[in-house]
Amino acid sequence: MNPTHASPSPTGPATSDTAQTPQIQSLSAITLATRDMSRAVQFYEALGFPIKFGGPQEAFTSFEFGGSYLNLIVDLRAPVNWWGRVIIYVADVDALYRKVLSAGLTPSLEPSDAPWGERYFHITDPDGHELSFARPLR
Repeated sequence: MNPTHASPSPTGPATSDTAQTPQIQSLSAITLATRDMSRAVQFYEALGFPIKFGGPQEAFTSFEFGGSYLNLIVDLRAPVNWWGRVIIYVADVDALYRKVLSAGLTPSLEPSDAPWGERYFHITDPDGHELSFARPLR
């Protein structure tokens, strides 16, 4: 047998040792820890996230949007120190910013245009998770 080729697999033809690695296709969900589910659900609902599963009195809540999920799980180790940020694309950054302000929430900065080609603003949830709401500039 030629050492540069693998044997036929039960699901398809022989493949080369240099076969392409499986590609990552999409991000399904992000799960964030919260100490207080009721407070966290209230925050995310004020931003406009629609609940798919769970709720204020549950140990796990899932919000579904655009084919993705943002999950919350009760974990008494929360709040967290800065860990990174979740970036969520929205149709209108400025309209969402106004909605956030009208809900009495406090973003960490006003919407601005970034040199990498997005308009965005950041807000931190009650457990210390940083969210960025963005839209590509045209």
